[in-house]
Amino acid sequence: MSGLLAPVATPRAVIVALHGGGTTSAYFDCPGHPRLSLLRLAPALGYTVLALDRPGYGASGARPDGLADPARRVALTFGAIEAHLAGLDRGAGIFLAAHSAASELVLRLAADPRGAELLGLEIGGAGREMRTEVQADLDNRAAVVGGRPRVPAHRLWLPNRLYPPDILGGKPIGSPRPPHETDPAAYWSKDSYETLAAAVRAPVRLTAGEHESVWRNDPEHLAATAALFTHSPRRVVHLQADAGHNLSIGHTARAYHLSLLAFVAECVAGVELPAD
Repeated sequence: MSGLLAPVATPRAVIVALHGGGTTSAYFDCPGHPRLSLLRLAPALGYTVLALDRPGYGASGARPDGLADPARRVALTFGAIEAHLAGLDRGAGIFLAAHSAASELVLRLAADPRGAELLGLEIGGAGREMRTEVQADLDNRAAVVGGRPRVPAHRLWLPNRLYPPDILGGKPIGSPRPPHETDPAAYWSKDSYETLAAAVRAPVRLTAGEHESVWRNDPEHLAATAALFTHSPRRVVHLQADAGHNLSIGHTARAYHLSLLAFVAECVAGVELPAD
C-alpha cells in the first residue's frame, strides 16, 4: 500500500488519513493549493501525517484480488501503518481520519482489537442516510433503468463555488474505483454501521459540511448517528461552515483542518493528563 508521509521528528501524535472513493491520498495534499493541504498544515503544528492509498488504490490497485473481504482490507491497512511508521516516533499515539467511503474502513479498524489504543477518530463527509432528494432520484432511476444506480459524480461537488476551479470535479486527485467498491452498499453487507460503532472505544468526531450534497446533515440525524457510539468516551458533532462534501479540498479546507487538529489535540491531552 502506497501513500504520502509528512513526518515530524518528535510529533505530538500521528494522524493516519484515509481518502474516499474515486480519489487517492493526494486528496489530503490538495494539488496546487498548499494552504489547503492537511499534509502541510499538520506537521507545522507538530503532527506527523500518513495519508494512505486505501486497499485497491495506488500501488495496491494492481493486485485487487481478495480485497472484497473486509478482514483482508483491515489486515492490510494495519500492516501498512506499521510498515510506513517503522522507526518513527509516534508521540501520544495514532489518530484515524476518514473521508466519505473511508468511514467503512476506519470503523472496522477502530472496532478491531488491534485498534484498542487509538487516540480517536474523525469521520467526515459520510453518513448513514442520504438526503431525501438524492434517495428519491436514485429510486426513480432504478425504477426506469433497473439495477442499483450510483450517485452522479457531479453531485459530490455541489455547490461548485465552494471549490477552486482547477480542483472542481476531482480530476487532479481522481482514481478508478477498485472492483470491490463498484457497489458501495456492499461495504455493509456483513456487519452494520451500528455494530461497528458500538465496538469503538475511542473519542469520535463526526463532521458534515454545511452544504453536504449527498448525506443528511441535519442536527437530528447527526446526533442519532453519534449516539450509536455507545462505548466511546466522547462524541462530538461538527458542522463545517461553507463546506460541501469534499471537506479537505474546498476553500474552507484550512478551517476544517484546524478544527480537526484541535480535536486531535484534545484527544492527546486526554491521554497525557493525569487521572483524577
